Formats: sequence, C-alpha cells, structure tokens
Amino acid sequence: MHGISVDTLLYGLGIAASVVCGATGVLEAGRKHIDLFGAITAGIAASLGGGTVRDLLLDRKVFWIADQTYLIATIAAAVMTFFLARRWRLPAKLFLLPDAMGLALFTVVGTQIGLQFQTPWLVASLMGVITGVFGGLLRDVLANEMPLVFTSELYATAAWLGAVAMIVMQELGLGYVASSFLGMGVVILIRLAAIRWHITLPSLKTGNS
Repeated sequence: MHGISVDTLLYGLGIAASVVCGATGVLEAGRKHIDLFGAITAGIAASLGGGTVRDLLLDRKVFWIADQTYLIATIAAAVMTFFLARRWRLPAKLFLLPDAMGLALFTVVGTQIGLQFQTPWLVASLMGVITGVFGGLLRDVLANEMPLVFTSELYATAAWLGAVAMIVMQELGLGYVASSFLGMGVVILIRLAAIRWHITLPSLKTGNS
C-alpha cells in the first residue's frame, strides 16, 4: 500500500468509478426503455459528467480527453450492462448499491484532485461532491427524471461528509491511500444507511401545490 503513488491511486479509482457509473447510468435510464445509443449516452453522462465539470472549473485538461481509457471503459460497461439487462430482468433498485460505490469512488478522486491543485479544503471537498454527483444529475435529466440528488435520501451530503472525513484524516497524518478508502467507506455507509432508514434533509414546499 505504501508504495502506491497518489497518481496511480487516482487512476485506478477513476477507472473503477467509470466502469461502475457507466453501468449504473444504464440501469437507471433503462426504466425509460432506451435503445443502445441511449444506454451509451446515459452511461457516459453518469460516468464522465462530474469529472468534466470539475476539470473545467479547475482549468485542467478534461480527464477522459487526456486519456481515452476512461471513455472506453465507460462505453464497454454501458454496452455490457445493456445486453445483460435485456437478457435478465433486473430488480428496480439494483442500481442503488453500485451507485453508492460509484459516488464514493468519484468523490474521493475529485477531492484528491482538488487537494493536488492546492485548493482550500472546502473547495477540494466540493470538487469531490461535483465529481461524484453531477454525472448522476445529468443522467437523470437526460432520462427526464427528477434528479436523484434533489429528492433522494442523503446523496450529495454523504459525498461531502466522506470528502471532509478524508481531508481531516490526511491533515491528521493518515496516508492518502488509507484516508481515501476511509472516505469511500464513509460515503457508502452514510448513503446506504440513509436508504435503509429513509434519512433525508428537510424539504421545501411552497405555494398551494
């Protein structure tokens, strides 16, 4: 573990996140009876959307343009998931667990990149949230759904708390590998606990509707 460089860690986690989110993008959008092109589009949006926004904000070369491996991995995951879902009837909530994993992976990657760019801790944590959340938001908009991040159990909040936990642990001297996995664990546990016990933030309802 100690021999892993931060760039190697980010690359491995980024590829894993691309695969997971490429698959979950198809599973979620598949409820709209999309075709293969739609599945690939949904997978790319879910997988690459958040990191694209992050890189544009940081004035960094967009990661999947710099290395098309991310794009290839995403498309492969989307196509494979599309044909698996056509062959077997998948439970409606199947995507929630891998979605939590993808959220955690991308949150950690985005936060670490923010730290590498010497941004303040709050900005770095928000880079993690944007990386983890924005792709799913884009996926839901393309599928004509209310974005999960606005209505679901703790989602962006789970990402932010995981990002902050990772940053705090690094400030306390924990290595970036251990702190990254700890941050991922926080995101996944909070997200799954929120789903299990229906924990949400207060919602706003105005007018007579």
